[in-house]
Amino acid sequence: MSRAVAFIFPGQGSQKVGMGRSWAEAHPECREAFEEAEAALPGLTALCWEGPAEDLQLTANTQPAILATSVAIHRAAAARHPAPALVAGHSLGEYSALVAAGALDFGDALRLVRRRGELMQEAVPVGEGGMAAILGLDAVAVEELAEEAAGESEHCGVANYNEPRQTVVAGHRAAVERAAELARERGAKRALILPVSAPFHSKLMAPARLGLAPLLESTQFLDPRMPVMTNVDARPVTTGAEARAALIRQVDSPVRWVESVEWMAGEGGITNFVEVGPGTVLAGLVRRIASDARTLSLTEPDKLAELLEQEDEVNA
Repeated sequence: MSRAVAFIFPGQGSQKVGMGRSWAEAHPECREAFEEAEAALPGLTALCWEGPAEDLQLTANTQPAILATSVAIHRAAAARHPAPALVAGHSLGEYSALVAAGALDFGDALRLVRRRGELMQEAVPVGEGGMAAILGLDAVAVEELAEEAAGESEHCGVANYNEPRQTVVAGHRAAVERAAELARERGAKRALILPVSAPFHSKLMAPARLGLAPLLESTQFLDPRMPVMTNVDARPVTTGAEARAALIRQVDSPVRWVESVEWMAGEGGITNFVEVGPGTVLAGLVRRIASDARTLSLTEPDKLAELLEQEDEVNA
C-alpha cells in the first residue's frame, strides 16, 4: 500500500464528450470496465464517447457516465500502482471511491447513481432551484450572506465547501440570486450563477434523500479495503455500514471538501493526491487547500507514467 498517496474521484461538472475512450483503446482493463457499464446501463458507453453533449449534461446521464469513466481509469491505475492509503470523492465521486475500495459493486453503483440523478432532478422543478459559486470570500462570510438571502420563506445555504475562498450556495433560485448580489456587494471577486438543473446538496434535496435511502439500504456494502473519506463528515470510514449511512446523508448535506483535504494532508499523512477520472478540477482545489501537496490528474493514458514516477519518489 502506498502510504502517502490518496486517489480522489471527481463529481458532476467534469464530464466531456469523448471521456474514457483513449483509456479503453490503450488498456484492456478500461475496455472491460466500459463493457460492464454497458451491460448495466445500455447506451452509456456511446454517450461517454460520442455524446451528444446535451444528453451527457442531463443529471441522470452525467452521474453514471462520470462514474464509469472514473472506474475505468482506476482499473488501469490499480493494475500498475500500489493501493493508495485512502480514497475520497467529491459528491458523486464518493460512489467511484467506494467502488475503487471494493465496498460497492460497480453495476450496483451505476444503477444507484442513475436513480440518484433522477431523484435529484425530480426533487425540485426545473427553474425553481439554483446554485451560485462565490469566489473571494471566506466560508463564514458566505454562510452569513446565504442565511440573510434566504429570508423566512425560501432556502439558501452552503452546498459545497470547495476551497478556502470558493464556496457554493444552493436553494430557491430567487434566494440564490439574492445571495450572489449580496456577495458582490461585500467584495466577492466573483459570484456566478451555475448552469445546473437542480440545487444539489441543499435542504431542497430532502425528497431525493428519502427516495434514495431505501435503494441504498437494500444494496450490499462491504467493508472497504482502505479508508474512504466521506463528504458529509469529512472523516474516513472503514465499514460498509458507515459508508452507506454517509451516502444517504450526503444527498441534502454540504460537501465538506476543504475539511476532507485538510484531514488527509494533516492527520492522514497524505502528500500526493491523484485525481482519477475526467478533468482536473479536484487537483486545482487540492493545491489551494494544501499548498505543499503534490497533485496529478489522470486525464490521459500517458499520465500513468507520471503516476509511477511519483510512486518511485514516494518510496525513495
